[in-house]
Amino acid sequence: MTDTRRFLPPGHCTRPRRPLLHHFDQNAPVRISAKADYAVRAAIELAASPEGRPVNAERIATAQGIPVNFLENILGELRHAGIVRSQRGAEGGFRLARAADRISIADVIRAVEGPLATVRGGPPEESSYPGPAADLPRVWIAVRKSLRSVVERVTVADVAGGRLPRAVVKLSEDPEAWVTR
Repeated sequence: MTDTRRFLPPGHCTRPRRPLLHHFDQNAPVRISAKADYAVRAAIELAASPEGRPVNAERIATAQGIPVNFLENILGELRHAGIVRSQRGAEGGFRLARAADRISIADVIRAVEGPLATVRGGPPEESSYPGPAADLPRVWIAVRKSLRSVVERVTVADVAGGRLPRAVVKLSEDPEAWVTR
């Protein structure tokens, strides 16, 4: 089951809105899954840990409002992908496997979801369509490039430290970005 996060501009109504980022699978609407959202939030929580100290799953789950069992599975996937490492014992928990400024949001999403954008389960460059739809793969490739231009540019350190890249802030400040269509 895919849950999506709702994004609202600061100071605007609290009416739920559709998510801003998408993935292409079976030509479905683009969505950020709960799993990807939770994984990114967990990585950000670890990036904010003082001096990179290990943080246990229960603490991350409580701080971010994530179901602990779901989070433990996600942390296992992040560990397998080399994003986090675990430490056992009384002082145990999870910590980032490399510097937070070297882990992009895209790295975390790919670790739990796979490629950022697919068309019918494959890469957009492998799609082809007959007749007047022949150029459609270029659209899907441009969408992937656009998505990458944000999530590959932003690191978990950027978010944890409240220092988003100016280009990302500028995109999010455009009133048109907040309009659901």
